[in-house]
Amino acid sequence: MYDNFGDYGRNDACWCGSGKKYKKCHADFDEKLEELWLDGECVPPRSLIKTAADIEGIKESAKVNIGALDLVAANIKPGCTTEDIDNWVHDYTFDNGAIPAPLNYEGFPKSCCTSVNDVVCHGIPSKDEVLKEGDIVNVDCSTIKDGYFSDSSRMFIIGEGTKEVQKFVETVRKSINVGLTQVKPWFRLHDMARELQRYVEDQGYSVVREYGGHGIGLEFHEDPWVSHTVFAGEDMIMPPGMCFTIEPMVNMGKHKITDNAADGWTVRTKDHSLSAQWEIQLVVTETGYEILTW
Repeated sequence: MYDNFGDYGRNDACWCGSGKKYKKCHADFDEKLEELWLDGECVPPRSLIKTAADIEGIKESAKVNIGALDLVAANIKPGCTTEDIDNWVHDYTFDNGAIPAPLNYEGFPKSCCTSVNDVVCHGIPSKDEVLKEGDIVNVDCSTIKDGYFSDSSRMFIIGEGTKEVQKFVETVRKSINVGLTQVKPWFRLHDMARELQRYVEDQGYSVVREYGGHGIGLEFHEDPWVSHTVFAGEDMIMPPGMCFTIEPMVNMGKHKITDNAADGWTVRTKDHSLSAQWEIQLVVTETGYEILTW
């Protein structure tokens, strides 16, 4: 096979752990992947395909991830700090038998990312950052439970926010639903990116090129890298069992960004325009997709 994951006889137990014979389980699936690869298509190795047991494990992790963001939603308000948010996520995650995936990941010092106003991603929670009326903040929460990873983020408008800001944040949320119309078994990631980008730009906003979604489940960041633009998109086929995030980072102004050299993490819009992001995690199914986190 193309991926050196192993060759199986038709009467062998299937590699997915179903207990079924290979010929009754993934033989046809593997043959299709091999044929696509021989035709020059970009297909994922079978090591990235999640089994039924993997998906159940990810769902248990996702329950904690979703619960942490629900807790943030119930408590966030003007006057709280981004460190307050981090403390809520940190305590909730550990109290539910899980670990915050960002904590100490490549040196990141906190349990979640809080990206306020012109911060595109990777904002570091701080006791000195006090949220005020009209701010927007993305809270990105990632969880490890029993070795399985889940990941999602939500946008919060502090107070009412202007109609312009409300439209912007809602547009970014809707862009995921637009992209999901193209998440179908054996479609390409490029199809999702094309529709998402077109929708965002039709509304007058821009999609960040340098950051995107990713495979996830058994590790925090797996292949493939998931672009939300067609300019740098991974044209990988999406077979059933492929698990990844869709998390467009959208700027109200231009798409260009700048990194913070001082802390090594914070990414901002170059023109200081607002930036917003929503993130979901999904698995491709035989008939479409199943959303695991939101």
